[in-house]
Amino acid sequence: SLQAAPDLMEDITKRNLGGVVLFDYDVPSKAWGRNITSPDQLKKLTGELQQAAKVPLLIAVDQEGGRVERLKAKYGFPKTISAHGLWQLNSPDSAYNAALNTAETLHKAGINVNFAPVVDLDSNPENPVIGKLERSFSADPVVVSSLAEATIRALHTKKIIATLKHFPGHGSSTTDTHKDFTDITATWDATELIPYRQLIEGGYNDLVMTAHVYNANLDRGYPATLSKPLITGLLRDSLGFRGTVISDDMQMKAVADHFSLETAIFQALDAGVDILLFANNSSYDADIAKKAVSI
Repeated sequence: SLQAAPDLMEDITKRNLGGVVLFDYDVPSKAWGRNITSPDQLKKLTGELQQAAKVPLLIAVDQEGGRVERLKAKYGFPKTISAHGLWQLNSPDSAYNAALNTAETLHKAGINVNFAPVVDLDSNPENPVIGKLERSFSADPVVVSSLAEATIRALHTKKIIATLKHFPGHGSSTTDTHKDFTDITATWDATELIPYRQLIEGGYNDLVMTAHVYNANLDRGYPATLSKPLITGLLRDSLGFRGTVISDDMQMKAVADHFSLETAIFQALDAGVDILLFANNSSYDADIAKKAVSI
């Protein structure tokens, strides 16, 4: 409940926090049930959050389906299917119907942003954070575009904001940006941009989430989240994206271990990121919003 988070209450009422992201697992304490324990509890929490805010909050969750889902069957929510599982069914209708169920679940819970669909290509099935977790629809960018488009359309039936992630492509990586600096210079391929290009050309205008991946061929100095050539140059100018750019979690080690908070915030905003995301879950800092706002 919000009583347990007085700092968050202050962030919403005094600092005009733009949104929150909810988790069921707390990484620092290795405990389940952090923000999500049942449909009734979740609906009450999101209601309290919105009531506290002067401007309606973005209330977000990672509900991709399969291994990455925060609203789990064990808490009383409907079962889901992974992106890879949807690819095996090989039909946009299956993706649409699966996302329709997700949209209904999120809408009932008072959640208005889904950090999905993943449009990373399944180019490295051994990828510890994408391929191995079955988070990618396919290695074929056209299949990815088609299933992602069906997913987005279904989310929109309940006015859920979608999120394409992780720009410019996390599928080829061999390491995990949560844990470490992730260099994709040797593995990344321009075909990873195809889903973004196709969806943007089709009018996609919701969120795009950046990846903390480093590619020396695209920017020698910074990972994508902090890179002006990638966010303003590639995503905005080349691909023509006019929607909202959100960072991946700024507390992930790929950023936090290599840049000061000041540098990371300045670089991300200068690069063209519109919303800075601090998940406050891989590490917890009650003052993170206060620090970020003052910077």
